[in-house]
Amino acid sequence: MAGRRALKAVLIDLSGTLHIEDTAVPGAQDALNRLRQASVDVKFVTNTTKESKRSLVERLQRLDFHVQEKEIFTSLSAARSLVERKQLRPLLLLEDSALEDFTGIDTSEPNAVVIGLSPDHFNYQTLNQAFRMVLEGAPLIAIHKARYYKRADGLALGPGPFVAGLEFAADCRATVVGKPEKCFFTQALSDLGCSPTEAVMIGDDARDDVGGAQNAGMLGILVRTGKYREGDEDKINPPPHLTCDSFPEAVAHILKNLL
Repeated sequence: MAGRRALKAVLIDLSGTLHIEDTAVPGAQDALNRLRQASVDVKFVTNTTKESKRSLVERLQRLDFHVQEKEIFTSLSAARSLVERKQLRPLLLLEDSALEDFTGIDTSEPNAVVIGLSPDHFNYQTLNQAFRMVLEGAPLIAIHKARYYKRADGLALGPGPFVAGLEFAADCRATVVGKPEKCFFTQALSDLGCSPTEAVMIGDDARDDVGGAQNAGMLGILVRTGKYREGDEDKINPPPHLTCDSFPEAVAHILKNLL
């Protein structure tokens, strides 16, 4: 921590870091409780687009994580803010369970495409509609571009390959609002009253969680749970501040060395 101010905030990824679908990472609840007892703010940051923030909180509470909705910052929230700021009417390529977070947004006669992870709607007809809109000049907004994520039955495609397909076909570049974008991390920290140099990020995605956080000026801790694959820590530069087996080990390091 030489040359750094005292640590004020810990940002924590959810899927793959605290839980995998409806199974908690062993020891994660106790580790989170220990972290909450320290003199540091905690915020949960997630690229999850499969469900609304309310549904996500309910899932976490069923797993005995004492999390409040106000403590979670999602890429869906960031996407909604962009849509509102630019006064867009989006075609929402999202799972039905995530649409709640766009309640009140005008989607009639859409003039923009917002794409997240939507396995139930990623069919040729829907993607072709999005392609035609983007080809005619509609902005393409990617909630994030993760390559894959971890499910209970194994790794699964994320929205990144579908976003890349639309970019390739329409010869354009999407605006990305979730991790690893710098603005995502600075937005997440904005209401905690601290700068990136006073924060650390814990996550299972070397590029999006750790690399994105470190590019924003934070420390990054990579955990070997969730989507982690051997050698992921070598895929980013600079490398993670720490690579450890799980969230409880990351918390132990923070409590011992960073506070």
